[in-house]
Amino acid sequence: MKHVYLFLAGLITFSTAFGQQDESYDYWTANRKMIQHGVQAILTCNGLFTSNRSLEQVYEQELKYLKNPLGTPAGGPYEINRDLKAVAIGSEEEGPIMRAAFRDGIGCIIMAPDQGFEDISSLPELKMPQPTTYASELPWPMGDQVVLGLTFREIDSKKLQAASDWAFDRESDEQVTLSLLVIYKGQIIHERYAEGVDITTKTRTWSTAKSIAATLVGMLVDEGKMKLDESLGFEWLPEAPKPEKDPRNEITLRDALQMSSGLYPVDNSKMEYATGSGMAYWAGASSSVGARNRALIREPGTVWDYENYDCLLAVMAMRKALGDSKTYHEYPRKALFEKIGMHNTFVSMDRFGDFIFSSQVYTNARDLGRFGLLYLNRGKWNGEQILSEEWIDFVTSPAPSTAETGNFYGGQWWLVPDDRTDVPKTAYSTAGNRGQYTIVVPSHHLVIVRRGLDYGKQGFNNWDLTREVIKAVKE
Repeated sequence: MKHVYLFLAGLITFSTAFGQQDESYDYWTANRKMIQHGVQAILTCNGLFTSNRSLEQVYEQELKYLKNPLGTPAGGPYEINRDLKAVAIGSEEEGPIMRAAFRDGIGCIIMAPDQGFEDISSLPELKMPQPTTYASELPWPMGDQVVLGLTFREIDSKKLQAASDWAFDRESDEQVTLSLLVIYKGQIIHERYAEGVDITTKTRTWSTAKSIAATLVGMLVDEGKMKLDESLGFEWLPEAPKPEKDPRNEITLRDALQMSSGLYPVDNSKMEYATGSGMAYWAGASSSVGARNRALIREPGTVWDYENYDCLLAVMAMRKALGDSKTYHEYPRKALFEKIGMHNTFVSMDRFGDFIFSSQVYTNARDLGRFGLLYLNRGKWNGEQILSEEWIDFVTSPAPSTAETGNFYGGQWWLVPDDRTDVPKTAYSTAGNRGQYTIVVPSHHLVIVRRGLDYGKQGFNNWDLTREVIKAVKE
């Protein structure tokens, strides 16, 4: 097999080098514009109808990281249909027009460029019975009744407040902290929200969703319905003359979860908003087709390469293991969310009914706190072992493909890199664009949730936040 990988790698190196001879022309301009309008459509739709924010708030924060969003809160080349809970971004002059619509139990779905509002009824939706007991009626952590003013002698309240101020009072306007939640020994000891945000506000998790996806996959592995080291078993695209000899059959679930599939990267080199997963996220293409339609250029498991589609390969394998669409669509709610009180969480889909579990989850800070607590408690919740300790050990162990670059990544969870000496090595974290973090620090009995709407180049560092918070925990 090695000669196949080398040939493909050489071919791509040649074609890349050839393409670099002319960098003056962007051959993906049409795609970029379609995706640009699609990004605005999804963020506006979810901002209005999932997060229940005002249009002014959407422009002020959700759309802040876009270079040139169309229009202003006062108007522009867009349409908002509040009866249909849908938006359209663009016009005949500012084409193409991209539409997104809110669907029950899912959040907003991006539509294809040739679809109109009349096609909304064809989009997936998830109608499941609502819980008979509301979160406001239940004590934390299953509900939202929290003991106020709870103190621990091990916690220095002044240093904890200093850590909170550090998170909110940033040196850059591009760092926008929406919420900070600190949980110690299972109890909320600090909770703070920016103006216009409260405990009910759902915002996009971006890639923090990947860690939730890996949890659901792990539950199926625990049940024996999926295997870490077996072939994913897909029908790859384009279909080979002899599918049984397709080298992509060597890719395992472990490879996909560790971002080491060996498949050709489609989201790198400034192409995330031109090709690859961007077409499924923002332009109405099929995530399943896109994830499977990539060539194998490296031996699986040998090279780490952060790709949204690698996560979605694992999610596709989950769908395959669950069988029918109804079971698949209800699985996150029934298997995880309802069991640990994550009643404020939506997982969105593409228009074909596949979960966009690599990015498109909307939830609030407390639900992410509950998720972190599940891991802090080694997979146990109310006496039930929901997730095995073995799975937690797997996702929090360095992927072999990161050994030479710092051991910074496990199985859809980020790890403390080798060169950080100011935070415990046993800590681990989700990470999502615009500053979405759920950090678990077992050595200090901590879960830290930070939600943000950062923009520009000034990233918010999760390990710096961890350092500041643990200063408040007395040795």
